[in-house]
Amino acid sequence: MLPLVLASTSPYRAQLLEKLGLPFETASPEVDERRHEHESPVELVRRLAEAKARAVRERFPAALIIGSDQVACVEEEILGKPGSEKKAIAQLLHMRGRRVTFHTGLCLFNSAEDRVLVSCEDYHVHFRELNKHQVRRYVKKEQPFDCAGSFKS
Repeated sequence: MLPLVLASTSPYRAQLLEKLGLPFETASPEVDERRHEHESPVELVRRLAEAKARAVRERFPAALIIGSDQVACVEEEILGKPGSEKKAIAQLLHMRGRRVTFHTGLCLFNSAEDRVLVSCEDYHVHFRELNKHQVRRYVKKEQPFDCAGSFKS
């Protein structure tokens, strides 16, 4: 059986995979995550999920490699990882009272056979109206600076 590799440094993705009880390794993919001109959010996460899986191929030439990427969208506006408390608060205030779509790209790449499956799963979250105090408290407690849209799902 081929070894399973998670092409991600995300502790959240590793935790999800650990719940399955399968042995796996993690590897850091070096991928330019900038959006291409006119690329839809779905196209973006599908492309990045596959790029991340393929990026670790040389280190794992005979493995099942999982790549993943996620973005949050308000209408067609992509909200990436905030990276700071100030930006996280701004993102969450922007999302309050609105419907946010999370697009998750997933790739399963068999590096031994150069076979790939790529999909995108969408889910929708309706944010209630939150005041600034509630948003600040959430950001202080959860510190979602490395999560798409400042939201830990």
